[in-house]
Amino acid sequence: MLRLDLTLSLVLAVVLGGAIGMERQLAGKPAGLRTNILICVGAALLGDLSVRIGATHGGVGPQPAMIAAQVMSGIGFLGAGTIMKEGGTVLGLTSAATIWVVAAIGLALGAGYRLEAAGTAVIVLLTLAALGPLEHKLLRSTRVLPATIRVRPGTELGLIERELLGYGVRVRERRIYEHEVDTVFELTLAGPASQFEIVGDVMRARPDVLSARLG
Repeated sequence: MLRLDLTLSLVLAVVLGGAIGMERQLAGKPAGLRTNILICVGAALLGDLSVRIGATHGGVGPQPAMIAAQVMSGIGFLGAGTIMKEGGTVLGLTSAATIWVVAAIGLALGAGYRLEAAGTAVIVLLTLAALGPLEHKLLRSTRVLPATIRVRPGTELGLIERELLGYGVRVRERRIYEHEVDTVFELTLAGPASQFEIVGDVMRARPDVLSARLG
């Protein structure tokens, strides 16, 4: 028999998941319209089932909270598939977080918390749409570059890191190769784009640095 409350929850899951998915699709992200709709609808159905199972068994057997927890755990594995590492930058974290919160919205719909689910969807959309341009503006002023610095034996990387920090450049990743005649630091640097040329000259001017190459 058709249940109107479940039908309404599933329709809202399509609308809310679709709205978030459309924003992701237009932004060219990996988890777009269809993915977010399917996640939200599936989570809504499972949310409804968890409530019904809990009511049917009267506290005996699978608990609603356990089912919801398993849904969120499974979604975590799906979200992990959108995360990639490119050089010193991690990509896809926002898409993974979006997938996770869309599943939470679906569970809330299935459990009957429609107003709360709609409010959460609005917050998500505002966060993605309004903060996205601001984030891109900040990222444009920040640059990530690989650097190879060859120094005299015994030179401490900490001294170089402290000097880099003075120019607003920090070390994200580091590899150290020690040889008899020199030590090589392979670094991933992040900082203001305008500072990298200055930093390169500063590194090459150090008496303990034999050579420095950025980029």
